Amino acid sequence: MQPGADDYEYRGAPPPELRGEPEPPPAPRDAHAAARRTARRRRRRVWAWLAVLFLLPFSVPLVFRGLDLDGPSPVPQMLAFLPWFLAPAWLGLVAAVLARRVLPVVWAVAVLVATGWFLQPYGPDAPAGAADPPGNRFRVLTANLHHGDALPALRELLRDERPQLVAVQECGPACAAALRADEVRDLYPHRVIVEGGSAEGSALLSAYPLRSTPPVPGMLAMPGAVVDVGDRSLRFQLAHPMPPLLETIGPWERELGRLADFADERAGEPLVMAGDFNATQDHAAFRAVLDAGLGDVARLEGRSRTPTWPTQTAPPLGAQIDHVLVSDDFDTHGVTFFDLPGSDHRAVLADIALR
Repeated sequence: MQPGADDYEYRGAPPPELRGEPEPPPAPRDAHAAARRTARRRRRRVWAWLAVLFLLPFSVPLVFRGLDLDGPSPVPQMLAFLPWFLAPAWLGLVAAVLARRVLPVVWAVAVLVATGWFLQPYGPDAPAGAADPPGNRFRVLTANLHHGDALPALRELLRDERPQLVAVQECGPACAAALRADEVRDLYPHRVIVEGGSAEGSALLSAYPLRSTPPVPGMLAMPGAVVDVGDRSLRFQLAHPMPPLLETIGPWERELGRLADFADERAGEPLVMAGDFNATQDHAAFRAVLDAGLGDVARLEGRSRTPTWPTQTAPPLGAQIDHVLVSDDFDTHGVTFFDLPGSDHRAVLADIALR
């Protein structure tokens, strides 16, 4: 019999649809493409986590900075190096862009903007006319000698620069004895020396007559004096609060608060406050000192944030924690920073004039 038009001859197994079986799913057009998509998603998650790691540790100090607080340790230590927050913020932005996540990008931009905003010098500009010919012009030097190790460098600096007023920190018994020797006495016949341990001792040296005043209380000596400059008198106060270490955050804040109170209670007297403040303009406790009516000579001379510590990296990296502050009774005429071999601080020399 010949097969008809509707008859089929099968050779082998019938197709699945005739066997009542479902068709297998179609194979992916490109299995490698799916693998690449999975790898891209994985890489983006990694970049997103990297962005968080770059941004989170530095966002917390910025929040405290915006709230005008110093916060618990290690926030004050981190705030001392606030300008360098820009580096991780940029890395965080790059990681966020590579992650293609909107929120990390916005977060990174916010950290950059906040850091840039706080980088502005704190306090008013120098008043107009500050460059006029000075009246009672003199020089003020502050130097932290690092347990007296930089005493030879200080003596050389005194001979070369001849500042009239000098605030010396970390001057132990041997240092105190050296400051009483004839070589220093000839340059600075007037002095207030508070002896103590290698870090606790401090001294005020003056080419002008002075009278000792009660010190600002602190764990490190902070003597003061009234100085006669020509026919004018001024207050000269040394500053050396405790550093903001984990165990000394409380004393650091209290002692900076006492310096702020001292400046606020000066009853209109011209005031020069100089020393190692262990604080920068990014610390609320130091800004309170400035807000008591003082200006930072480095700020007024366009040298805000010039690093003074630690000398292993300053300059170019470091923090400006050594300052010469003046009331608005003074004009400023320059500021210079000097390396002090043997110390972890740079010395600050300010040229000022009583109006």
